[in-house]
Amino acid sequence: MSFLTLLQAVADYTAIGKMGAGLGASIAAIGAGIGIGNIGKSALESIARQPEASGDIRTNMILSAAFIEGVALFAIVVCLLIAVA
Repeated sequence: MSFLTLLQAVADYTAIGKMGAGLGASIAAIGAGIGIGNIGKSALESIARQPEASGDIRTNMILSAAFIEGVALFAIVVCLLIAVA
């Protein structure tokens, strides 16, 4: 009897779980956007102060942005997999 009660409890909370997964995906996307924006702002300020180092700054900026995008994409995929399951 307790197993059926447990199944009913899980079935009742699937909508809340899907809402949480959507919320997690949106937070991951917003966080990535803010992080990449801060990287771009800092890189432009650094290039303005030292124009001769623009190549190294640009390379580091692109690598950092790629890592942030990778983590954000991973978080969004995990949230979507939770929402589907």
